[in-house]
Parts: sequence; structure tokens; C-alpha cells
Amino acid sequence: MVLNTDVPSDLTPQEKEELENIQRRKQKLLEDIQRLKEEIAEVTNEIENLGTQEERKNMQKNKQIAMGRKKFNMDPKKGIQFLIQNELLVDTCENIAQFLYKGEGLNKTAIGDYLGERDDFNIRILHAFVELHEFTDLNLVQALRQFLWSFRLPGEAQKIDRMMEAFAQRYCQCNPGVFQSTDTCYVLSFAIIMLNTSLHNPNVKDKPNADRFISMNRGINDGGDLPEDLLKNLYDSIKNEPFKIPEDDGNDLTHTFFNPDREGWLLKMGGGRVKTWKRRWFILTDNCLYYFEYTTDKEPRGIIPLENLSIREVEDSKKPNSFELFIPDNKDQVIKACKTEADGRVVEGNHTVYRISAPTPEEKDEWMKSIKAAISRDPFYEMLAARKKKVSSTKRH
Repeated sequence: MVLNTDVPSDLTPQEKEELENIQRRKQKLLEDIQRLKEEIAEVTNEIENLGTQEERKNMQKNKQIAMGRKKFNMDPKKGIQFLIQNELLVDTCENIAQFLYKGEGLNKTAIGDYLGERDDFNIRILHAFVELHEFTDLNLVQALRQFLWSFRLPGEAQKIDRMMEAFAQRYCQCNPGVFQSTDTCYVLSFAIIMLNTSLHNPNVKDKPNADRFISMNRGINDGGDLPEDLLKNLYDSIKNEPFKIPEDDGNDLTHTFFNPDREGWLLKMGGGRVKTWKRRWFILTDNCLYYFEYTTDKEPRGIIPLENLSIREVEDSKKPNSFELFIPDNKDQVIKACKTEADGRVVEGNHTVYRISAPTPEEKDEWMKSIKAAISRDPFYEMLAARKKKVSSTKRH
């Protein structure tokens, strides 16, 4: 913007000079105003761009978090690793435990599977996770309701043992003097979970009464008996209200805490002419082997009854850590099983053997051991019997 600088001719030289100075000052002021407007526009544009960049960053971050949660639900270790690598989760036991405890968008089957791992880091995460629960002044059933709602108890006996041991330690820490030892709390917790199954599972016809529940738990308090009023109150609590099962527990076939016996990702060879390997989520329960495409599926892709089957280790050059399910002494007989086709039809299986590959030699051994045990007997009762024997032996010493 430029001012009109014409000066009237009838002015004195001094007046002309003063007028010219005024005009120059006005011109400079207008130029300063214009420059300030341009600077304001530039800053405003930068702020708008900065806001857009922040929005983009937040959108990208939210997408990565959602992807991390999805990866966690598919494979918990890979999901945690992804979140840490993308600086969305700090690599400490406490932070990972907080992430699992909040559980936003996480499958509770996957949470339980991750917490039950046996390596030192996962065990520290488990204890940090349990520390986030406040059990002070809660009776044992109330504490179990809170604890078992925050994840889904896995099926493997060793995982259950570690997790319930951590729970018992935390409960006794929050409520000193209620039990003589954490072993007492551990055994009684299992007895309550078993009671819940017995009272509320329609397949169990022989429902225990309060007297039988009290009798079952004699001698577990370091060789002594727990107060009958305490046991009666716990019994009534479970009878009146069963444990609530997390809705996203992976499938509707395993709504008891002692099932499945084992679960995890395995590779399964297809039964068609082209022998392709597919990754499936396997669940071992009720003398059957179920497999799913995803942990969140409500219905299995296939069911393999284990009755009359045997299991053996096999050498496979393409897939190490392999084993097979087969019918002994009947080489060409098709195994009685079923699977769901892509269009939803349920058809009979066509396998004479089911060849399966585990991720590691250790997992292969554990799966084979669990399947052998499932064919013969329930391993969880053996685990609990061993712990009760340990507790009751205190009385004799």
C-alpha cells in the first residue's frame, strides 16, 4: 500500500517538510502493518499445519495400537514385541502388567495365555499383574471373582499352578491371618472353582451339598480345619451366584475353569491331495482336540475325539517338532472326526492320521504329554491331589 505523496504548492517550505515527514511515517506504519499481517498469516498457517501433523501422528499412533492389540490377540508375545518396538509400550514388567490389567481391546484368553508363560520375565509380569488387584477385606470368593474376571484361566496345569500360586500369595498378603499358609489359600481356591463347576455345569448330575464341601476341605489349614462358618459362607456364595466367565474367552465350548487341559498355536497338515500346513489355535478338553482359525472364534473349525487314538513322535524334514494322532493297528482307517467347511457345512474328516507340528521341541513334548494324559485321565485332579497331600502332611510333622 502506497500513500499519495503530492504536496500542495501553497505551503511554506517548513510546512511541506513536516507534511512529507508525516506521510513517510504513515507509509512506514502501513508497511509495518502489512508485514505484521503477513507474519500473522504465516504463523497461523504453521499452527494449522502443526495441528494437522499432530492429528496425523495421533491417527497413526491409534492405528498402530489397534494393530498391536490385534497382534496380541493372535499371538501375545508378538503383540507385546510390536508395541514395544513402536514405542507404544515401555519394556518393563510394571508397564506390561498395566497394559494387560486395563485390557482395552484385548482377548482375555490371550491375556491368560501370556501371563501363564514360564520364563522369568513373564513370571515377573504375572506378579506385577496380581499386585494390581486389591483383595483387602474381601472373602476368598469375592477375590476370586475379581481375579478370574480380569483374564481367562489357561488350561495347562503348570500355568494354572503358577497363576493360582501368585493369587494365593497376593490374597494372603492383603489379608494376613485368614489362613495359616498360602498353600491353604491355594487349595481352597481350587476347591471353590471345582465347586462352581459341580454346582452350575448341567453335565454334572451329582451336586455336592455344603456338608460335603466342608468335609472335602478338612485338614487343609496346615493340617487343621478351617472354620465351618467360613466354608459354609463360601459355599452359599458360589451356589447363589456362579463365577462370571469373560465373554471374549475364545469359544463357547470351554466354559469351565478346568478346561481346556491345554491350548496354543500349532501347525496342522491338511487332509487333501495337496498337503498344506495351516496355523490353527488348538484346545484340548473333554478328551477331544478342537482347532480354531482364530482365538476369538466361537465355533471350532474341527473336532478330533481322542477315544481309541494313539500318539507318536514323527520325523518330518519340512516341519520339525512333529507328532501324529493315529488309530493303532488300523493303518488305512479314517479317524472319526469332523470339520467345518468355508460355507459353514459340517462334514466328516478324511484323515487316516493327523500330523501336527509344534513351535519348539519343548512344546511338542508338553502337547504329547497332555494328549496322552487326556486320553487316560484328567491331570488337574492329580495336580490338586499332590498339593493337598503336601498341605495335610504338615499335620503329621
